[in-house]
Amino acid sequence: MLLELRQLKVQPGNQLLLEDVSWQQFETILTELGEHRAARLSYSNGRLEIMVPLPEHEKAKEIIGDMVKILLSEGGINYESLGSTTLKNERMTQGVEPDTCFYIQNSALIIGKNRLDLTVDPPPDLAIEIDLTSRTKLDNYQILGVPELWRYAGGGLKINVWQDGQYIESDSSPTFPDIPIIELVNRYVQQSRVSASSQAIQSFKTWVKDNL
Repeated sequence: MLLELRQLKVQPGNQLLLEDVSWQQFETILTELGEHRAARLSYSNGRLEIMVPLPEHEKAKEIIGDMVKILLSEGGINYESLGSTTLKNERMTQGVEPDTCFYIQNSALIIGKNRLDLTVDPPPDLAIEIDLTSRTKLDNYQILGVPELWRYAGGGLKINVWQDGQYIESDSSPTFPDIPIIELVNRYVQQSRVSASSQAIQSFKTWVKDNL
């Protein structure tokens, strides 16, 4: 299986779906593929999805991640940015790799950790998914109990907040309650499509300076 897996070529924007994958096989595949790879993995109850993002996917991820970092830094808030670190919980048979994620309230608990195990570690406070081509991973994050999930797709940003074991859609972000996050993300991601990403981020920094 591993030899076949290493030989498979998944084109950007496409997904490979594998059924009846055991937890041990999932762990072995993670090791075999390594950490420095373009593919993102999602695992739930024996079902493994391998997805390779498109370039515009990565661009949106970087813009939104940079905006979060700017807002946290401007607010003097400590955080740990763990990128697409694998979030997994063997007891729940769930594993997912966000486009990027942040530990904010729980940042002190994971300082110095190179790997996460959500059977003992808390989930990230905020996870971000660019849902341009992949199937939604909402169930993964819901089962793992990630408090806040942002999903950016063609229709714009959607914020899901974890309450009583499930997600509800919200018009605002608990992490940034007084900031019009949906409007800002949609505006500056759209700007990055018609101008340089650096110009979009500079425009956002100007907004922050003028409004916060």
